[in-house]
Amino acid sequence: MKTKILIADDHSMFADGIASILNEQENLEVIGKCIDGLSVEGFLENNEVDLILLDVNLPGKNGIEVCKDVLKVYPKIHILAISMHNQESYVSEILKNGAKGYILKNTGRDELLQAISSIQNGETFFSKDVTETIMRGLMNERKASNANIKLIPKITRREKEVLKLIVQEHTTQEIADKLYIALKTVESHRSSLLAKLNARNTAGLVRITIENKLLD
Repeated sequence: MKTKILIADDHSMFADGIASILNEQENLEVIGKCIDGLSVEGFLENNEVDLILLDVNLPGKNGIEVCKDVLKVYPKIHILAISMHNQESYVSEILKNGAKGYILKNTGRDELLQAISSIQNGETFFSKDVTETIMRGLMNERKASNANIKLIPKITRREKEVLKLIVQEHTTQEIADKLYIALKTVESHRSSLLAKLNARNTAGLVRITIENKLLD
């Protein structure tokens, strides 16, 4: 049985060239071409499609929106994004909306056929340059995440005991009684904790303690 393919691209010469390549294959058949995003869903209402070769930058309704809306109604259709653009924002958005692959328009014949075969076999496929873009995006996310990690200064055993009782809503006097220390010592530990954890008040101490699991 042949894989039925819809090409959604507003560049007619490009779409015709792709169709010619695909129709040469015994197991592939291009059954339609759409030149804008709005006509894709209309085509699907009247035709059974296995795979859409979807241009990211379609007029009327861009490929990212088309991908999202199509897969809500036809979740079994596979979508292979194709574009001139190798920007991380385009790649991540259309993948987030369900596309199984992303290739560039300068992709060669063999890579195009490999991409379609991989996707039809339940795999994903990305052009080499696109893979590098995805990896670069992941690295940037990791760097940003690491940059946002707050380094918590070392808390002494006694400070941790005081902090635990603060979180449990004990008063300064109750903490002093439980730990057999002076009120001034409790206040000293509280001040030290506020400074170390960069908290403005007791509520801040509790929030930071919970968020960073300091008492686990």
